[in-house]
Amino acid sequence: MLLEGAPGLGKTRMARTLAELTGGEYRRVQFTPDLMPGDITGSVIFNMRENDFKTVLGPVFANVLLADEINRAGPKTQAALLEAMEERQVTIQGVTHRLPDPFIVVATQNPVDYEGTYPLPEAQLDRFLLKLTLDYPGHDDEDEILKRHVPYTSEREQPPTALLTPELVRELRAQVADVVVDDSLIRYMTTLIRKTRESTRIQLGASPRAGIAVLMASKAWALLEGRRYVTPDDVKQVARPALRHRLLLSPQAELEGATSDHLIQETLAAVPVPR
Repeated sequence: MLLEGAPGLGKTRMARTLAELTGGEYRRVQFTPDLMPGDITGSVIFNMRENDFKTVLGPVFANVLLADEINRAGPKTQAALLEAMEERQVTIQGVTHRLPDPFIVVATQNPVDYEGTYPLPEAQLDRFLLKLTLDYPGHDDEDEILKRHVPYTSEREQPPTALLTPELVRELRAQVADVVVDDSLIRYMTTLIRKTRESTRIQLGASPRAGIAVLMASKAWALLEGRRYVTPDDVKQVARPALRHRLLLSPQAELEGATSDHLIQETLAAVPVPR
């Protein structure tokens, strides 16, 4: 999941809380321009005491990895996560190491500060299941935020009690696999995906991986709603977060002020909904 929003909106706190509620092992990496790939995946070092080489596994070997300000690291370091996010494994000096199960990457980025940042390549964006955009809170919510800081304490709050365990996450994932999807809904999803490739306002449309993301997210949403079958409303609910980061708009569309969300909404409106 990729969280995008202006500074101070609680992106890091949200990701950390999600990790603590999920249970399992949690690691956080602050992405900076001088961060190297080995700082994430691990490296092989020489142990002088034992006169032998030893593999030191990096912070990526966790159930939940928080990649904070991921666009502040260079392309070489960003690419260190490509294999991990797609294949759930890391190769160090030619040796493949499997990552823990479950393995989740939660990344944050700031869309307004471009000084010293490196935009994520499309190949990496396509590996995120969802992209969520955070906006400023409402007036009542902001009142509540300030009230929680009266009186202010510099001590960190106690972490919340975990609601899940890695075993329960794997069990729920197995239940998602059993959610029924009608063939008409499969055609509905593929039509949506193909429409993004046919639009003249979209330079790069959604890939087959995007279609899989919409399918799996729809099934998960249906399960969260207490159903064992997917409806068109489930597809509409997940379409924007599952597709907004996978579309590359044409220069003309950008000049017109269009956004990925607008074009996804137009595509949803143009495709007939199956009964």
